[in-house]
Amino acid sequence: MDDDEIAQRIEAFDDANGGGVGWYKDSGAYHLYLLENEAPIARLKPIGTDNEVRIAYWSHRRKWEDIDDMGGCVLHLDQALSHIANNTIFWNWT
Repeated sequence: MDDDEIAQRIEAFDDANGGGVGWYKDSGAYHLYLLENEAPIARLKPIGTDNEVRIAYWSHRRKWEDIDDMGGCVLHLDQALSHIANNTIFWNWT
């Protein structure tokens, strides 16, 4: 999956779920943020495997952290977006 396809799928998921989330790419990762106040939501880092990304959340330490202690959560992009949309850990700072 190339960068343009990842961006298109992020935007399509956001549109299908009411909008309000922006993204930018930095250091090979896609950073999702709330458009209303620019609060960070999640970071998606492609891992080079077919369609998979490592998910991080914005922690109380004011930095990106893995959502588990076992080397991070890796999911297919569509699963990752759904997980972010439905898990409150990503929305604590918004």
